[in-house]
Amino acid sequence: MRRHLAAAATAAASLTLLLAPGVRAADAAAANPYERGPAPTRTSVEALRGPYAVSETSVSALAATGFGGGTVHYPTSTADGTFGAVVISPGFTAYQSSVAWLGPRLASQGFVVFTIDTLTTLDQPDSRGRQLLAALDHLTQRSAVRNRIDANRLAVMGHSMGGGGALEAAKSRPSLKAAVPLTGWNTDKSWPEITTPTLVVGADGDTVAPVATHSEPFYESLPGSLDKAYLELNGATHFTPNTANTTIAKYGIAWLKRFVDDDTRYEQFLCPLPRPSLTIEEYRGSCPLGS
Repeated sequence: MRRHLAAAATAAASLTLLLAPGVRAADAAAANPYERGPAPTRTSVEALRGPYAVSETSVSALAATGFGGGTVHYPTSTADGTFGAVVISPGFTAYQSSVAWLGPRLASQGFVVFTIDTLTTLDQPDSRGRQLLAALDHLTQRSAVRNRIDANRLAVMGHSMGGGGALEAAKSRPSLKAAVPLTGWNTDKSWPEITTPTLVVGADGDTVAPVATHSEPFYESLPGSLDKAYLELNGATHFTPNTANTTIAKYGIAWLKRFVDDDTRYEQFLCPLPRPSLTIEEYRGSCPLGS
């Protein structure tokens, strides 16, 4: 009898081992229903396009309330359900075309992305912050793709004064899941009120918003308990975010995936902290990343 019981236990253990990978995958999917796309690799996060085919639709200024219209890029397939969304603001005197490259690049990784025009090209960061939030509200409440968006998983991004606006938006709306200011500019240097995970991107050659008086104090002023990171681009200028850049895309995607989608598969690109390289002058951050 004992031999039969032992044999049964061994068989059960063997079956458990055979099933474990599938069980673990199912458990992981159940634990995080927001994962989108296949497991990431360095190649996949650096690629010009991710796994999703992308479509786009325009929002005219006449149809927009509180911002200047823009272009929505979104995954064509609905098979995976809803997606997180990010709105991106251009900088001082600039139009959405200056950040247009980020639209399809981020959307193809599994986000709805809205690159916007501001009400005027001279709008200051506080105004751009309000416009980012107005654009998020348009996306989730009135846009043609609102049914593709999870309104609880939203983020903001921006260049220059648009980056300063991203900080303003995160301060005003703590429910945001992520903020990514790109060579941000703002007269306010201190952001201890922000509770949104924030990736601050600066450039070592920035003479418009030098990192010593903008990106670095922005980062240092964020709460120590916050999931935050500071990426300083090597050999870059204030206007580097205006053209396709693999380093910005890679870490921007990883940050959005980790905090908008709660996808821990992307922690490998953020922790341990990336080391200085041909494209990275410096990287600081909180590690390990919190849930």
